[in-house]
Amino acid sequence: MVPNMPPTDRIRDHAGQGAPTVAAQRTRRRLRADQARQLADLLRHQLLTGGFPAGTLPHESTLATEYRASRNTVRQALDLLRAEGLVERLPGVGTVIVAQKYPHGLDRLMGLAETLHEHGRVTNEVRTMGPVPAPAPVAERLRVPPGSDVLYIERLRRLNGLPLSLDLTYVPLDIGTALLGCDLENTDVFRLLESLTGQRLGHADITLEAVNADAHSAAVLQAPRGAAVLMLERLTHLADGRPVDLEFIRFRGDRITMSGLLHRSL
Repeated sequence: MVPNMPPTDRIRDHAGQGAPTVAAQRTRRRLRADQARQLADLLRHQLLTGGFPAGTLPHESTLATEYRASRNTVRQALDLLRAEGLVERLPGVGTVIVAQKYPHGLDRLMGLAETLHEHGRVTNEVRTMGPVPAPAPVAERLRVPPGSDVLYIERLRRLNGLPLSLDLTYVPLDIGTALLGCDLENTDVFRLLESLTGQRLGHADITLEAVNADAHSAAVLQAPRGAAVLMLERLTHLADGRPVDLEFIRFRGDRITMSGLLHRSL
């Protein structure tokens, strides 16, 4: 439910006519914008979780009644979703869902193909692969001598043919050398690391933030230049604690949604 917008106070102007003040008009617009964002958040959740299985949102009047909002507020909320590329208005049809976001869990350590196996086939285009001198931050995090070689891999990852993420990966060379002969186009690095080391992966440290896509990333991901992307930095360790995989992953924010199950500990 979207809170009802309070009525705007009206006062007399100098001519004695009842009219909203400029400040009152601004307040009214701000309140409507606030309500539109609230409604857009609720509708976004529904369309991303299958709440509209027919692929079409209810009529504006139905949404206005259901959420106790004005028609203007509903239109503004739908405009926000349209600007995100999630819906579109079709004459004679209504508001239809035109894009899908795929769920990426943050409470389990899995490769992308494992994570999204229910939604289609993940393929990898290996753009760059080979030994490089480890930059100082990479050497520190992978616990290798500064300047020593590590394996660098750059991959464009697609789901059902659509660009989804650009992955930059660093692996210690004693393990990475064996990766050179592996099928990286169709296999997650996680599975290969476990096979090559004979160990299970143990845990990963992650950082997630929104960044603007640089020209190179935008071009590779076929996203608008400067568009917001989700940057996931992940340092993965083997079960014995050794760090073996440092990744910088840029996800198209319009095609992925992050979720997790969190428990409160006292």
